[in-house]
Amino acid sequence: MGRTATFDRDDVVRAARDVFWARGYAETGVAELEAATGLKRSSLYHAFGSKKGLFEAVVARYLDEVVRSRIGRLQRSDAGPDALEHYVAEMRRAIASGTPRAQAGCLLLNAACAPVVDDDPDVRALVTAYTDELRAAIAAGVDSARPEISAASRAALSEVCASLVIAALAVARVDPDAADRSLSAVLTAVASWDAGAAPVYT
Repeated sequence: MGRTATFDRDDVVRAARDVFWARGYAETGVAELEAATGLKRSSLYHAFGSKKGLFEAVVARYLDEVVRSRIGRLQRSDAGPDALEHYVAEMRRAIASGTPRAQAGCLLLNAACAPVVDDDPDVRALVTAYTDELRAAIAAGVDSARPEISAASRAALSEVCASLVIAALAVARVDPDAADRSLSAVLTAVASWDAGAAPVYT
């Protein structure tokens, strides 16, 4: 019989999350995960199956604790017309805060920029599912903010806004000022979008 685990799984996932967040999936070595979690490779693999299995557990926690706590408010039935504006403001504050997590950027988009995504369909699927969820939430925010324009126009505006948010998250790690400009452009697009004309950015 195997030994009963004597560690707190949540603590291990949080410790591993900080390493993956700072280093990215591809650049994180098992030795770094051992040092951060205090567990040996054999214990990590017994609990999570592999480095990828640990990363999947980290992603699940990241989505629940970091991502969905923000985007979930966009999809609530009582979300008001300013829900997307509040989301963007929260993202801008987070990036401007200068905290280690803010400086690390987005855990999943960091993974998306690594070559491993091209070779690992499971990691690629995690990233794709995340961006799909993000796009759906932003679309809900656009629907609440601009209900008076046509569904087709809202869909086009949603795609623009989602692309700007994803761009901001992708560059936040290396250029927070550019990330802030991209997020600011979301609000400009929402305010100036017209069904018959291109948005005017300021």
